[in-house]
Amino acid sequence: MKIFCAFILLIIAGCSGTQKPVVTIQLTGQSIKITGIDPLILNDIARDSSADWQSLFPVYLMPDDSDMKDYQEEQPGKYQVQNGAVLFTPDTPFTKTKTYFVRCYDHSSGKDAWNYISGQGKRGAPHYIDLIFRAQ
Repeated sequence: MKIFCAFILLIIAGCSGTQKPVVTIQLTGQSIKITGIDPLILNDIARDSSADWQSLFPVYLMPDDSDMKDYQEEQPGKYQVQNGAVLFTPDTPFTKTKTYFVRCYDHSSGKDAWNYISGQGKRGAPHYIDLIFRAQ
């Protein structure tokens, strides 16, 4: 009986979990503003002077053949934290009318028991989303 109750509590805890913040991007001049990052994670990363920002929020030029997205070179640039957001400014300005994307990795996937129960934590599933924008 205790095991059954513990299992029910695990399911209830998984269903009533807090919503993850939604990561969004906004083009501001020649920079990209990335918001919606968990403040605790953002503060930890901001304090770490050795943080490899390009591996956390890489920015890419969208290729003509979208099947080749995974083989693109990262756009070099400067990352900084300002007012609870990450700002990315490329070394060379974004080209007008070109399409770019920011790859946002989900580092929390698979840590929630409900993911396994509901089948969302399957192996081979992508653990990132691509946020697409067009330079203006």
